[in-house]
Amino acid sequence: MPSPDASLFKPELVFFDLAAPSAPELFDALYERLAPMGYVRESWPSAIKEREASYPTGLLTPGGPIAIPHVDPEHIERPYIAVVKPPRPVTFEFMAGMGDPVAAELVINLGITRDGGQVQVLQALMDLFGDAESVADIMAQTTGEGMVSAIVSRFGG
Repeated sequence: MPSPDASLFKPELVFFDLAAPSAPELFDALYERLAPMGYVRESWPSAIKEREASYPTGLLTPGGPIAIPHVDPEHIERPYIAVVKPPRPVTFEFMAGMGDPVAAELVINLGITRDGGQVQVLQALMDLFGDAESVADIMAQTTGEGMVSAIVSRFGG
């Protein structure tokens, strides 16, 4: 199985200023950033909200609460992985509906278009976020470049 594509992490896709009281509002704010850069299609906001409602993505990891929302490839213009570290946690329902809502401190939005690519990236992220020390380093980042470096240096390895 090929390695997940770490080149999809880019400083232009790291956002520290997206404040939203809920996941749907965070998706709207993220769309306003991703659409002008040519990453997502007009169908993206409604599609990601519907998918999140049906298949929640909030997780409690050893490194802290995160969410990994994603959407089907037909709503993506070109592949990307966006990282949002909101100024205040955003509530997501727990993955598979098997727990209390999660106040996500980091949101990693997958825009994967390659067949099987989403599963590879999810597995790599689960490995990464299973390590509290790695997550502490990631969460300490304050720049897009630092965030990308902290993630990519540990991603898929």
